[in-house]
Amino acid sequence: MGRYVLNRILRWIPSVFFILLVVYALVFFGAGDPIKLIFLKAPGDVAYDEARIEAIREVAGLNRPFLIQFGDYMLHIMRGDFGNSLVSGRSVNEMIKAAVPVTFSLGLAAIAIIAVIGTILGAIAALNQNTWIDNLIVGFAQFTWGIPVFVAGPLIIVFLVLVLKMDVPFGWAGFFSPKIIVPLIVMGLNPMAIIIRQARAGVLEVLSEDYIRTARSKGLPTKTLVIRHILRPVLTPVVSQTGLLVIGALNNSILIEKVFGLPGLGWLTENAITRSDYPVILAIVFIFSFVVMTSNLLVDISYPLLDPRAASKKKGED
Repeated sequence: MGRYVLNRILRWIPSVFFILLVVYALVFFGAGDPIKLIFLKAPGDVAYDEARIEAIREVAGLNRPFLIQFGDYMLHIMRGDFGNSLVSGRSVNEMIKAAVPVTFSLGLAAIAIIAVIGTILGAIAALNQNTWIDNLIVGFAQFTWGIPVFVAGPLIIVFLVLVLKMDVPFGWAGFFSPKIIVPLIVMGLNPMAIIIRQARAGVLEVLSEDYIRTARSKGLPTKTLVIRHILRPVLTPVVSQTGLLVIGALNNSILIEKVFGLPGLGWLTENAITRSDYPVILAIVFIFSFVVMTSNLLVDISYPLLDPRAASKKKGED
C-alpha cells in the first residue's frame, strides 16, 4: 500500500506542474498585460502612465521571458510562497489563509451531509423497491438532479423572501451559525441525487446475492442484515463518487459564496478574475488541484478497506 501511495503522489506532481504551466501560459500569452489591465480598470482619476506601468512590471518581474518567470514562480511555490497580489500588494498566502477555512468548512460539511443522507435514502428506497416510498425518494432524486446550483440558489432566496418573509442569510458568522444552513442546502441538492441513485443501485445488487436471500430466509432482522451484509459493499460505489463531490463543491463554491457573501476561495476566485489578479488565480488553481487529487488518492486507498476484492488488485500494483 505504501508503494502504491508513493506512485500516486509521483504521478500527481507532474499533473499539477502541467496544470500550472497551462494556466501560466494562458495568463502570459492570452490574457494581456496584467498591470495594464489593472490600470485600465482603475477609476477615472488614475492616470494611465506607460513609464509607471513599465516600472511596476520590472519590479514585479513581469518583463522577463516566459520560461524564466514560470521557473521562478515554481521555485517560490516549492518554498510555500505564492507571492503578492498585483492589485492590493497583500501576501497571497495571507489571503488564501483567510479564505480556506470558509470554503473547506462549507465543502466538507456539504460532502458529509450528502454522503450520509444520500446513502440512507438510497438504502431505504432499495429496501422498499416499487413502493410509494421508493417512488417518492427516486422522484426527489430526479427532481434535484435537474436543478443546477445557479438556479437553486436564486429560487431558494426568492422562496425565503417572498413566501416565508425571511431575511436572506448573507455573510460568514462561523461554522455553527444558522446562516450556513441555506448555502449547505443549495450546495447539496444536486449532488445528493447521484449518491441516492448509487446507493439504491448498490443495495439492489447486494439484495440479489444468494447469501442475502439465505439470510432473509433464516429470519435475520432487516436492521442486522443491512449493518452486517449490505452497508459495507454499498459504500464502495458511494465512496467512488467522493472525488466528484469534491470537484462539484469547489466549482459550486464560486457561485454560492458570491450569492451568499461568503469570503471563501470561491469569492476570492471571482474577485481575482474580475481584477486580473493573476498570482491569486494561480494560487487557487494550485490549491484546487491539490485538493482534488488528494481526495482521489484517499478514495483509492479506501477501496481495499471497504471491498476486500480490491485489495488483491492493489497488491498487484504494489
